[in-house]
Amino acid sequence: MATYIVLLGPPGVGKGTQAKILSERTGLAHISSGELFRENLKNNTELGQVAQTYMSKGELVPDDVTIAMIRQRLSRPDCDSGAILDGFPRTPAQAEALATMLSEFNGQVDVVPFITAEEDVLVERLGGRWTCRAGGHVFHKTFNPPKEAGKCDIDGSELYQRDDDKAVTVKRRIAVYLEQTSPLIDYYRDHGKLVEIDGTQPIEQVTQDLLEAVKK
Repeated sequence: MATYIVLLGPPGVGKGTQAKILSERTGLAHISSGELFRENLKNNTELGQVAQTYMSKGELVPDDVTIAMIRQRLSRPDCDSGAILDGFPRTPAQAEALATMLSEFNGQVDVVPFITAEEDVLVERLGGRWTCRAGGHVFHKTFNPPKEAGKCDIDGSELYQRDDDKAVTVKRRIAVYLEQTSPLIDYYRDHGKLVEIDGTQPIEQVTQDLLEAVKK
């Protein structure tokens, strides 16, 4: 049977990094809902065109359109053994729709790792990022500081902080994520699927904990 994993975690917890590593280690396709949307919009697919009609009016894309994109993606050969879903579902209603869809593939959500970290850790990780104006190279005041303050090591251009990397914005992003996702976290906890993983550990240890959760 195919293995389906739903990966959860707030901004800055390293979910994207872990999803890629987990995909490499397990051979499961990594499906990022954000990348899937961009792919459909860029290729001007039928679903992308439908999504664009809502987005151009500033409206949320309806669940059935998002679910149709996910269904189409899961039908590709690289998902024959399962997939890691990143960014979908976002609500209990979407989780129910996903369960129905996976039953058509003779599968189910096997485990939902929830990578966690305290807010101050997330703010330090995201709020310390600085980007160079010329090439978009990213530095971090703590984890990857430039050799010379305020200047890119690679092209010498000025480093600046993007609005969405500023502490106030980061705190708001984290609060919004937790507020919006808490019903989904409760949903999967109630269904016995949720496994909390400490995201403050070294990257390799987080990976090991994820692999253990998947094995079980």
